[in-house]
Amino acid sequence: MSFRKIRHRLEYRATLLLGILIRAIPRALALGIGSFLGRLAFDVLRIRRKVTMINLQNSLGGQRDDLVKIGRRAYRNFAKSMAEYSLFPSLSKAEILNMVELQGAENFESTLATGRGAIVVAGHFGSWELMGAAVSQMGYPVDFLVGEQHNLLVDGMMNDYRTRMGIGIIKMGAAAKGIIKALNANRLVAMLSDQDAGSDGTIVRFFGRPASTPKGPAAFALKMNCPIIMAFIIRENRGKQRIVLEKPIFGKRTGDKEEDVRNLTQAYTSLLEDYIRRYPDHWFWPHRRWKSTTKDY
Repeated sequence: MSFRKIRHRLEYRATLLLGILIRAIPRALALGIGSFLGRLAFDVLRIRRKVTMINLQNSLGGQRDDLVKIGRRAYRNFAKSMAEYSLFPSLSKAEILNMVELQGAENFESTLATGRGAIVVAGHFGSWELMGAAVSQMGYPVDFLVGEQHNLLVDGMMNDYRTRMGIGIIKMGAAAKGIIKALNANRLVAMLSDQDAGSDGTIVRFFGRPASTPKGPAAFALKMNCPIIMAFIIRENRGKQRIVLEKPIFGKRTGDKEEDVRNLTQAYTSLLEDYIRRYPDHWFWPHRRWKSTTKDY
């Protein structure tokens, strides 16, 4: 057996064990442990802390001490979100729905009434997996476009957690066929579209700098004549998390396909930036978001 396979099996068993432990304790304690692990990753292990601080400084500016506090809260929020994801196998529909409240349901309802489905764009913002699970449990027909993890054992576990929540899976390798089929069936296809897309992306402005961004959401929305709906989940102090569905964004056709894709991508990217500015501790700052377009890293 190769070293890679041994490592993947160990990673899988460690992830499986951690999930079992999280589900064996009260939810509040699980989130507390997640918060602690996030702080440990930021302050002690310093995992991608340098990248995080570069991104925060270039995006938000201000005093370093304030940015450190935002970075620490962002790591804690991310770790709590992963703890919530690990809880999926033990959560009932009622428990999921009790964890959230929905704002902007009319934007899903009016869109689905047209029969054309929609592209739902989210970012690595808040507890995005919980948001998908909650929307599905509310009865909305949701499919996730998912990439394949290097560790196929962990990849299978992650998709199993999603399907338990009623979420359909569209794998990146067969994305075009799956997305078109889902939209023709009047489903909501959810995509994360806030990471560097390299040479395949379209260049838009994000926090005042050029950023390579996936073309997929805008390209499919224009091709299928359906809107993009931005979705966010916000962790609030009173216990419940608030899911916000923004108004549908429709692309305009000018005859220049590349420009149309860029304009629509810019529209939803600007909205994502607005939410990150309002809730900077909700976004995943450790990603090298501008690596294709700047020399920051």
